[in-house]
Amino acid sequence: MAKVVVVTGAGAGVGRATVEEFALHGYDVALLSRDKARIERAVQELRAAYGVHVVGIPVDVADADAVETAASRVERELGPIEVWVNVAMATVFAPVSKLTAREFERGTKVTYLGQVHGTMAALSRMRSRNRGTIVNVGSALGYRSVPLQSIYCGAKFAVRGFTDSLRSEIIHDGLDVHLTMVDLPAVNTPQFDWALNKMGKKAQPVAPIYEPEVAARAIFFAATHRRREVWVGFPTVKAILANRIAPGLLDRYLAKAGYEGQLTDEPLGSDAPDNLFEPVPGDYGAHGRFDDRSRKSSWEMFTNRHRNAFWTLTGILVVGGLGLLLGKGRTK
Repeated sequence: MAKVVVVTGAGAGVGRATVEEFALHGYDVALLSRDKARIERAVQELRAAYGVHVVGIPVDVADADAVETAASRVERELGPIEVWVNVAMATVFAPVSKLTAREFERGTKVTYLGQVHGTMAALSRMRSRNRGTIVNVGSALGYRSVPLQSIYCGAKFAVRGFTDSLRSEIIHDGLDVHLTMVDLPAVNTPQFDWALNKMGKKAQPVAPIYEPEVAARAIFFAATHRRREVWVGFPTVKAILANRIAPGLLDRYLAKAGYEGQLTDEPLGSDAPDNLFEPVPGDYGAHGRFDDRSRKSSWEMFTNRHRNAFWTLTGILVVGGLGLLLGKGRTK
């Protein structure tokens, strides 16, 4: 019997790539996303391409009752949920001075509470079976905030705090349920075309950019290996570590570079789509419009996958280097 995975935000972007990655490995998959037509297309494509059982459920993760109902349906139609992946997110490109309280509330409900709702629905079922894995998808921006995305950054910080708190509770209760977090770099997804944007110019990810399949492989790896956290891409590592060392310096740097780095020179049309409160219809997939600028692999993820060999080799090189230095010192 195939294992069952649930992925939120599965209609496009990283979520869409993630369901394909799990289907490729033989999992039966459940797709949760708001746009019914997009979900139905994805279900047909996955069935045809991978021959797995697929359920698509239109659901807004900001609605806790809807998420709970969706989880019950998945278990009725596919079986016990083995892995739950929280990917759904929403962002707005605008300074705080141009945002409304309603927009903050909505973005926080989707990006933060959506992960809380998914985790609660999954954990209530995994707890009774004493097995399962929950993957919360975070971001480098959950460690180092940037201007123009205060809603998203604040929500990702909250996801990290929630995840760490819950992890301690799971350990306290002695549960064999694994909770892990995957922190992503800039990814080439449709969000830069359909997120609410009040800046008058089209948005873009800050280079280097990674294809969504890189994120999907990292999520699958996190779900199948007992790692506390997985950082994807060296830019994520740099952002996290740099903020620990010199946060004030980064504040000033981002004040100068953080605006233009996230915006192109292309004007934003008055009819630009906006998916904050309602889904944007259309045949969107995993990728955005930045394929020609995106990386298909991550060296940092390679070292994460093979960390024992990597650190062994690093240790050998360090010891060897010290040996050479000592040897030279003796011959002088």
